[in-house]
Amino acid sequence: MKTQNEQNKKKIILAYSGGLDTSVILKWMVNKGYDVIAYVADVGQPDDFEAIKKKALKTGASKVYVEDLKQEFVEKYIFPAIQANAVYEGRYLLGTSLARPLIAQKQIEIAHKEGAKIVSHGSTGKGNDQVRFELTYYAIDPDIIVFAPWKEQEWLNEFKGRTDMLDYAEKNGINVDQSKKKPYSEDANLLHISHEAGILEDPKHPGGDEILKYCKSLKDAPDKETFLEIHFKDGIPVKVVNTADKVTKTEPLELFTYMNELGCENGIGVVDMVENRFVGLKSRGIYETPGATILYAAHQDIEGIAMDREVMRLRDMLSPKFAEIVYYGFWFSPEMDFMMSAIQKSQEMIDGIVYLSLYKGNVKILGRESPSSLYDQDLASMDIEGGFNQKDSEGFIKINAVRLKANKAILDKHGKKYFD
Repeated sequence: MKTQNEQNKKKIILAYSGGLDTSVILKWMVNKGYDVIAYVADVGQPDDFEAIKKKALKTGASKVYVEDLKQEFVEKYIFPAIQANAVYEGRYLLGTSLARPLIAQKQIEIAHKEGAKIVSHGSTGKGNDQVRFELTYYAIDPDIIVFAPWKEQEWLNEFKGRTDMLDYAEKNGINVDQSKKKPYSEDANLLHISHEAGILEDPKHPGGDEILKYCKSLKDAPDKETFLEIHFKDGIPVKVVNTADKVTKTEPLELFTYMNELGCENGIGVVDMVENRFVGLKSRGIYETPGATILYAAHQDIEGIAMDREVMRLRDMLSPKFAEIVYYGFWFSPEMDFMMSAIQKSQEMIDGIVYLSLYKGNVKILGRESPSSLYDQDLASMDIEGGFNQKDSEGFIKINAVRLKANKAILDKHGKKYFD
């Protein structure tokens, strides 16, 4: 008889989605003699979790955990990213990147609860998610053992790609949504849905309207504007009001879900891009991020009236680094701890209301107001003198011109000019 310690060595907590990769991995590990406990994270993907649980058990899992993480996802991950204006390479709103550390953190908690020493995931050795999962595992439990099939030679010998996995699934009676005719993969959560791989690996292959799962196409979006008020406190959206029907949302998860509904209806937040993966490869992805696209636009606008110029300049230097840290998988790291403190400090006075409209993929800012406003209409006005002495600008300009005059003298001395 095996000892408890020997049994624990064979026990694996698998991050399981019910899709092709993790379903095949689950069956493959069971066939190799592992005791596999499936862990399903509900981060807002539109799945039938009871069906996924039954599928995992049918495929061979000894136990299944289904964890509802939506509230935590919004409050501790999505909203801080909005505060930071975190956008990777200027376009990607980090939908998958933000979810992974939360999923991995809960997976380690389950491993500790079950006395398991091994955790596993279905991410490939070419992608970003393997890094995000595994860095989080090690940051929370340095002694954890990671079993990643896509980096195991035995697995690689058997599975060259998704076609082999589809054949294995068919042979083992595993039902999957993908097919050989439609082999691209999707990852969905409350923040977004991504489409990549397969036919989409050709960067010129058009991602037509038929690929969209969340958002309406622009031609099907309503031919009328939706008017909203978005209220912020400390840079966090705390209330949304639809000015037409007076629907009001204040609870974080309900608020974000409602923004998704409005964004999807109006075809907002669809991005088709080629990005740089952490491992050094380029990747083509199509993303639908409806609600966050609206909130990012509103948040940036309220900062314009309520944030000090020099604070904004410093924060703007941090925003792309914040996004990079998230994208690369270092959510639980000293640098993110530092970054989060700085971002939250910058948001202490970011309060107010942004008035906007949604129309066929566009977010149009109509106005804003803030109790922390740094905007002085009298000072800024071109129609009244206010408290600004325009004569002071003469000295201001002359001081800033000192170095330009000195540089012109040097150019003349050496017979050079600007832009040779």
